Amino acid sequence: MPQHYPFSAVVDAGDMSLALVLTTISPEIGGVLVRGEKGTAKSTIVRALAAVLPPIDVVAGDRFSSAPGSTSPDGPFATDAAVETRPVRLVELPVGATEDRVLGSLHLERALSEGKAEYEPGLLAKAHRGLLYVDEVNLLHDHLVDLLLDAAAMGRSTVERDGISVSHAARFVLVGTMNPEEGELRPQLLDRFGLTVEVKAPREPALRVEVVRRRMAFDADPAGFAEAYAHEDRALTARILAARAQVGAVTLPDEMLHKIAELCAGAGVDGLRADIVTARTAVAHAAWHDRDSVTLQDVRVAARLSLPHRRRRNPFDAPGIDDDLLDELLGETQTDPDPDPDPPSPGPGPGPDLGPEEAGSGGADTAPMSTAAASTPTSAGGDAGVEPASSTAMATAGTPYRSRLFTVRGTGTGETGRRSRAITESGRRVGAETGRHGPIHLLETLRVAAPHQASRGRGAGPMIFRAGDLRVATREGQESNLVLFCVDASGSMAARKRMEQVKTAILSLLLDAYQRRDKVGLVTFGGAGALLALPPTGSVDIAARRLDDLPAGGRTPLAEGLLEAGRVLRLERVRDPRRRPLLVVVTDGRATSGPDAVGRSRRAADLLAADEVAALVIDCETGAMRLGLAAVLAEHLVAEYVPVSEVSAEALARSVSERVA
Repeated sequence: MPQHYPFSAVVDAGDMSLALVLTTISPEIGGVLVRGEKGTAKSTIVRALAAVLPPIDVVAGDRFSSAPGSTSPDGPFATDAAVETRPVRLVELPVGATEDRVLGSLHLERALSEGKAEYEPGLLAKAHRGLLYVDEVNLLHDHLVDLLLDAAAMGRSTVERDGISVSHAARFVLVGTMNPEEGELRPQLLDRFGLTVEVKAPREPALRVEVVRRRMAFDADPAGFAEAYAHEDRALTARILAARAQVGAVTLPDEMLHKIAELCAGAGVDGLRADIVTARTAVAHAAWHDRDSVTLQDVRVAARLSLPHRRRRNPFDAPGIDDDLLDELLGETQTDPDPDPDPPSPGPGPGPDLGPEEAGSGGADTAPMSTAAASTPTSAGGDAGVEPASSTAMATAGTPYRSRLFTVRGTGTGETGRRSRAITESGRRVGAETGRHGPIHLLETLRVAAPHQASRGRGAGPMIFRAGDLRVATREGQESNLVLFCVDASGSMAARKRMEQVKTAILSLLLDAYQRRDKVGLVTFGGAGALLALPPTGSVDIAARRLDDLPAGGRTPLAEGLLEAGRVLRLERVRDPRRRPLLVVVTDGRATSGPDAVGRSRRAADLLAADEVAALVIDCETGAMRLGLAAVLAEHLVAEYVPVSEVSAEALARSVSERVA
């Protein structure tokens, strides 16, 4: 069995370890979402958590990890059923998992060979009474995240499909980790996670040295390193077991309940889920510190973990809550120390102690993680030495509106989303085929197998199937796309009103991309050349922040912008061949940089068209005297042409109504 890194050896774990421990003490809290930059031990500490949880008793041989004395979908247990004690399971759900893999489905082997409709349990059944871990949960399909959160909240999973009807217990601690640079979870899904924590790599050199020292020691001798921290891990296990026994006896005074209500109302969160989760977390925190009644400090810690993500109402809002706001809502002038911090004893290794305590968190809950968002835009590949355009107009975007739907022509096979037509795992059934994974198409499978029953020697028994008979349903739905913006940042865009209109249109399209689960990228051109301001990413939040800093000035190197966009799209086609791109060129069509600027820009457009890149040209030209150059560019790109004033769905509807009238 592989040796996992010890839980108590993780350096500067702070609120992350505390949140994980509290939700294992009281699973009704609803799971933990860990947000942080890459390389911050998110996965390491989650995998280590299972090793410090108390073992559980299960009925031997039961497929659903049922506790002695409970019932199972497989039928009642014998009174003398054998019981075995085993460690808590950590079940990892891959990002590419299908709904069948998560919920369970028809047992194909039994169905085909014996003609029996038997249920094959999925990951939710396997995770019962354990941990269900989803790394990069923000990249998981929304309907699967919803399904997981429903099961975690209800404690049961119900399956009604493929001729089977099964309901089984599914009580587990859901832990999701994510890097915000790769895209945010929707506010509706964020709200349904009980707790959230923000993690950062330590900036203090001493802590960083200790992280490296411990990691190298673990890699050199995993068993010996784990043994050095075994005493601390055993102490944590005993403390968790004691807290679980204590949590039912902890009282929540009315005074503290009123304080929780005031906190949630003052923080401006929607609904009452925040109040319930904060109360449960405060009770668990009191039990963790062996108190029989919830104190103000318990409420404060609970609010710090349960409220930040619930304040994110709009897609471009950053989650977070600072200590000053908590102090104000709690009526405190300063943070009182925990009356019973109860730190675990120092471990045998050198360096700072690492128990799952709120002390020493380094304020990770107060600063939203967005290191990449604040960094200076850089270009990949051939952008070396290209300076950004000088800023002559720094207009800000207005309020985003609902944009028109722009799609990629044809039918793709990309990731499930909400933009363009595609063959996906969900949607309406349009046929059946072999060689794919997915829900079995029973009628087609029967139709293929039926003519061969006599030659296969079938008598009065069930139908005889072969592997080649299996047909899987082909479904047509919608896919997500790569939306690459190629934006004119030259002097012709420098007029404040024009740039404000352009930024508002782009922000509206970014909001649309967020809702449709697209990846986005940003190429700008102005001055001496083009710049990849944002490589393709799932985080439209970062794109929106880069848009705020978009300058305007200098000449118009349109050809360079199109060539850079083509280079990015070719690279992305290799990295993610299933995701079809949509190039959005935002320009007035002018080209004024270098010799034969107009000819070079049109030849660059012809190259993109020859590469069959789906494109959209948004014309930013305004005023009574228009040159119509953006429309000519659209012809060369074989692209849809839209004036910037008609990007809005409402504006288009109004324009059509006026023309009809």
